[in-house]
Amino acid sequence: MVHAIQLHEAGGPEVLKWEVVDVAEPGPGEIRLRHEAIGVNFIDVYYRMGLYRPPNGYPLIPGAEAAGVVEAVGEGVSHVKPGDRIVYQVHVGAYAEERLLPAERAVKLPDGIDSKIAAAAFLKGLTVQCLVRRTFKVEKGQTILWHAAAGGVGSLGTQWVSALGATVIGTVGDEAKAAVARANGCAHVINYRTEDFVARVKEITNGEGVDCVYDSVGKDTFPASLDCLKPLGMFASFGQSSGLPEPFTLAMLQQKGALFATRPTIMTYLAKRADLEASAKELFEALGSGMIKVALNQEVPLRDAAAAHRALEARKTVGATVLIP
Repeated sequence: MVHAIQLHEAGGPEVLKWEVVDVAEPGPGEIRLRHEAIGVNFIDVYYRMGLYRPPNGYPLIPGAEAAGVVEAVGEGVSHVKPGDRIVYQVHVGAYAEERLLPAERAVKLPDGIDSKIAAAAFLKGLTVQCLVRRTFKVEKGQTILWHAAAGGVGSLGTQWVSALGATVIGTVGDEAKAAVARANGCAHVINYRTEDFVARVKEITNGEGVDCVYDSVGKDTFPASLDCLKPLGMFASFGQSSGLPEPFTLAMLQQKGALFATRPTIMTYLAKRADLEASAKELFEALGSGMIKVALNQEVPLRDAAAAHRALEARKTVGATVLIP
């Protein structure tokens, strides 16, 4: 029997149920995959809460990334075969021992990358790659503000930005996370619970502001994040862990310095197979070279996914969390 975490309605972590599911043989263009590790991300929380609508209604198996071993392939699949180790990112469906997956979303894992690391890093790493190389192309000498700098995405993002030669200012919620942010390349760390982060950014930059703000926090950091930007700066909002930011007018961007604002999603950036392969290649190179390192600090049994969600929502996690089937 194959088990999965399913929910039959939106709600709190308590709606995540450990249930038996059927997994068919793969059809044309599909693979059947046995999971070895499954990533935990805020997008999973958004689907659980109903903030994002389930693609196919309920019951819903959440989970956007995982790594595992191909068990069988359907007609027309040639780039992977049974026994291959692969990693993927999609919208939902990963919180399961086994699953069917569109083969076009599967990327073969290099031999030197462990499945747990891959599951912890793929969605987050692809997010970072798109943010720092495409949404706003970070260059040497720039100054970047990264909110939630000690989180799963923030930990990878600050390492990558620092390696590119930019100065990173990170915000965190406590002193333990401040130490993590410094270790990951943040030249300056701000505890936004005890400090005015706008005032500190202006102090650090001698009143100039930063070139880009990467923000996955949302409501608690907006619109103050706009006040951290220099003229023509970029506000990149890629999450809302504290809730949705308040609506704003285009006139606000003009008034605060002809700013740019965007809400990128990697599902759009990586919709084409060629873009997925190119981004994955750059991510694997960054991991393989040691340019970025994954802090895999929480391993939770898959059946206890609700506990992982509670810890993530309470901001008690540092680095990445994976579920182990």
